[in-house]
Amino acid sequence: MDIDVRGPRFGAAVTTAVLAVALILQNSWVLGWQTLAFAVGAVAGVQRSPYGWAFRTALRPRLGPPKEFEAPEPPRFAQAVGLVFAGLGLVGFTAGPQWLGLAATGAALAAAFLNAAFGFCLGCEMFLLLKRATVRAE
Repeated sequence: MDIDVRGPRFGAAVTTAVLAVALILQNSWVLGWQTLAFAVGAVAGVQRSPYGWAFRTALRPRLGPPKEFEAPEPPRFAQAVGLVFAGLGLVGFTAGPQWLGLAATGAALAAAFLNAAFGFCLGCEMFLLLKRATVRAE
């Protein structure tokens, strides 16, 4: 079942804010929350993530009906990519090296910002490239 494209973009905006706070404060608890949110999105789908739930219950009823839909697999893959980077950031902030925490969190923040500000989902594009590559390889 396709999903409203506004949901993942809203989630990316919230993610951008959370990751910015985590990066500025170099706070492993804030980054841990975002890592958990990425994990839920990767396993259960973006529509079941905390930010997807907030969009569905608080924001979507106030908006008009969606005009665009997308397949849930690319955003779900993007959540998994975010999970990897947030996990690396968490390792860097808690066990070191500190630069790993900064770099991985910064990379996740950059990708979330691209989606929130411009509607360009880097993880979704990675998914589509991988899918094309595997179809050609068969």
